[in-house]
Amino acid sequence: MATMDSSTALLGLLGTGSGYGYDLKHDYDKHFGSEKPLAFGQVYATLARLLKHGLIELLGDEAGGGPDRKRYEITEAGRERLEEWLFSADVPSASLQSNLFAKTVIALLLGDDAARLLDLQRAAHLERMRELTRRKLGADLGTILMCDHALFHIEADLRWIELTSARLSELGEEVTR
Repeated sequence: MATMDSSTALLGLLGTGSGYGYDLKHDYDKHFGSEKPLAFGQVYATLARLLKHGLIELLGDEAGGGPDRKRYEITEAGRERLEEWLFSADVPSASLQSNLFAKTVIALLLGDDAARLLDLQRAAHLERMRELTRRKLGADLGTILMCDHALFHIEADLRWIELTSARLSELGEEVTR
């Protein structure tokens, strides 16, 4: 599953209207940062990169109680980049490499208990599913949909774990040949 591109998400937030870094950070966290909020330093570094690449422009500085506040606005090039990002399909599982698959093969190569590894992973997946299901209770629609997305991916992983568990002997023979 691809990770979210925070720089393009910030660009998208600026697409709704000009804003300050502080406000953009809070908007990002509100919509996308429930699991991992952005650090202020990451927001300002991202804004500096977007500015350098001509995707946003600085509207000006405003004096406040602390450091001057900088107001940013998306440029036409930024809108084009945003549209390109919005309407290009994400590649599902671009890589065939999986950490869990690698652990399974290494366990087999080392003569370790690969079934135990898969059992531990299954338990961790099921616990995460319980957490996400609890989180959905009384949540807003955005949170429910994010949790459902994660749950469906976990279900796919669990199907893979079951299939691999059923074929461990065969895989073990293949990798140790």
